[in-house]
Amino acid sequence: MTAIDQNAVETLFTKARTHNVWQDREVSKETLRDLYRVMHFGPTSMNCQPLRVLFLTGQAAKERLKPALMPGNQEKTMKAPVVAVLSYDTEFYQHLPRMFSHNKDAKSLFEGKTDFINSTAFRNASIQGGYFILAARALGLDAGPMSGFNNAAVDEEFFPDGKVKSNFLCNLGYGDPEALFPQQDRFEFDEVCQIL
Repeated sequence: MTAIDQNAVETLFTKARTHNVWQDREVSKETLRDLYRVMHFGPTSMNCQPLRVLFLTGQAAKERLKPALMPGNQEKTMKAPVVAVLSYDTEFYQHLPRMFSHNKDAKSLFEGKTDFINSTAFRNASIQGGYFILAARALGLDAGPMSGFNNAAVDEEFFPDGKVKSNFLCNLGYGDPEALFPQQDRFEFDEVCQIL
């Protein structure tokens, strides 16, 4: 592998910001497809790929989400061009014969083990959520990932069969750079890391 250049590092990390105010610019369905196409190559354990993404693009769809949002998250979410509900499939292991094809017995490792299923799905979908944010930035979109909502209400509204569970939300679009909050502090290496 070759290291990416400094401009790419800035786009993905050091100069990227979480946006709360959005320009009045549409995000095309093709861009959303490209976002998934880029992010879905990121690794997951046993290639399990439990992430499921529901893109809310119309106002009616976003209004269905609104009652589940904390008040402070409602306005920015309703004004975002796209709201992605990043979730995880608790039946991801059913697809392992295809996705982890060199081990045809991989599915049996999960069958009947609810805690193992849920922890694997949540952990790996969260990792995929990180790829999702980076893929959005790589394609020129701004992202506004957030918690601050009632997961049970979202699941009841959008995933009533109980097989898919919401993890976090991510507003997408083209942010207004003039409306950014000042960048907050980050821990330094020695505060949170050790090398043994």
